[in-house]
Amino acid sequence: MNVSMTTEQKGLPLPDLNAGVPTSKGLSWFSSPFFIRLRHWEYWPFWVVYFPIVFYWLWLSLKARSLFFFTASNPAIETGGMLGESKIDILNKIDDAYKPLTGFIQQSASLQDIQDTMLLAGITFPIIIKPNVGERGRGVEKITSPHDLQAYWQRNQADCLVQEYVDSPLELGVFYYRYPGQATGVISSIVRKEFLSVTGDGRSTLLDLILQNERARLQLPRLQAQYRADLHQLIPAGQKRELVPIGNHSRGTKFLNGNHLINEQLTAVFARISQSIDGFYYGRYDLRCRSLADLYAGRGIRILELNGAGAEPAHIYQPGFSLLEAYRVLFHHWRVLYEISRENHRLGTPYPGLKEAIRLYRKAQTHKKSEPAYASTLA
Repeated sequence: MNVSMTTEQKGLPLPDLNAGVPTSKGLSWFSSPFFIRLRHWEYWPFWVVYFPIVFYWLWLSLKARSLFFFTASNPAIETGGMLGESKIDILNKIDDAYKPLTGFIQQSASLQDIQDTMLLAGITFPIIIKPNVGERGRGVEKITSPHDLQAYWQRNQADCLVQEYVDSPLELGVFYYRYPGQATGVISSIVRKEFLSVTGDGRSTLLDLILQNERARLQLPRLQAQYRADLHQLIPAGQKRELVPIGNHSRGTKFLNGNHLINEQLTAVFARISQSIDGFYYGRYDLRCRSLADLYAGRGIRILELNGAGAEPAHIYQPGFSLLEAYRVLFHHWRVLYEISRENHRLGTPYPGLKEAIRLYRKAQTHKKSEPAYASTLA
């Protein structure tokens, strides 16, 4: 069933969270969203996790004599990919063999314009639509019908990408960097993504299962809006229900450490892909593929996005990953970012001045404010 607007937009009350939930399954203070986040650093606010990194960034900036040295990391990407970069500009640099069918839609486009763009690109429903400038999964939705597309577009205030939905079973984030002048780089991180889902037991409703799942509970307002009509349905035993088809940590996806998959064969695949992208040296490929065999052979890879200097080695967000080890990984990547940026600067890539940096920051903030609120459709 598809829901084209949020519950608030329809003017309907949200369902009682305790309705139909056995007392034994009631929420304790220790299992509240606040304490779930407190007990698991992977859910901490970005600024809290990155607070120690700020001091290292300031030290590197002092050495580079620029607060914005990172913009030189990827000369062909605006700000190096730290903020405000255009997704379509980056995708256009990638060989068509490695990316899904994609169309660019201006904010002023009509619904008919979007459908015409899809037709010309050979894109059919279901689709993924996302802001051209954005981060952390905001505004990214899976759309299954023209009706849902219209509902999304009525809320939209930004240029967007429309992509074919790639249903390959594996979604990965592959972090790759290469020093200028070197033919082959390094895969420093692989994250495997496990979409937010619940499995029925024949006794619990969808709402019960959401409340029993800490990761899903943190997404409760969004899930309430999406599944309002289904919350009190019993889910048959063994039936798996995917709740969010978007592979983003902030949308409830579980990130798993896949670094054991790194080998010379895989490094050669991404060296080949990366060498064809002029001006790219540091970042993370977010992709889907059919199997590990295809991944190692470089077959059937569909790059959904390529993130530059602002990308993270996302395997650190595996549940239970040591915070101290995460900092070791983050400090290492910032050092590499500094070294690549400094070398590109030495080769002629300029650092932006303060006035230009402020302009870029304001541009990124404007785009962030224009992103749609949240889920307009069911997965």
